Amino acid sequence: MNPVLGTYAVLIAAIVCEVIGTSFLAASQQFTRLWPSVATAVCYGASFYFLSVALRTLPIGIAYAIWSGLGIVLISLAGYVVYRQILDLPAIIGIGLILSGVLVINLWSNSVVH
Repeated sequence: MNPVLGTYAVLIAAIVCEVIGTSFLAASQQFTRLWPSVATAVCYGASFYFLSVALRTLPIGIAYAIWSGLGIVLISLAGYVVYRQILDLPAIIGIGLILSGVLVINLWSNSVVH
């Protein structure tokens, strides 16, 4: 496997685990429900593990920007689909700017391994 693709694959795994963990965090009701709380801890642990693997290749600032930026976008979508949380226009614009920043980093930054 191409090392760059491998790096992005583990970074995507970290993002997916973080989004799932955050979804379970909402379902845990402030850690008062056992299984959603356990799922939150497991998913966050897996997310940080995968992020640490991605850090072998990516600079920490770039990896964290991608991880947190895409995490924000995806958890906002999950909040809409799962919890029926509707965002207003300023929130959507702000999330769009975050996504734009992630794209700029990945498409034009020399700090990212291409």
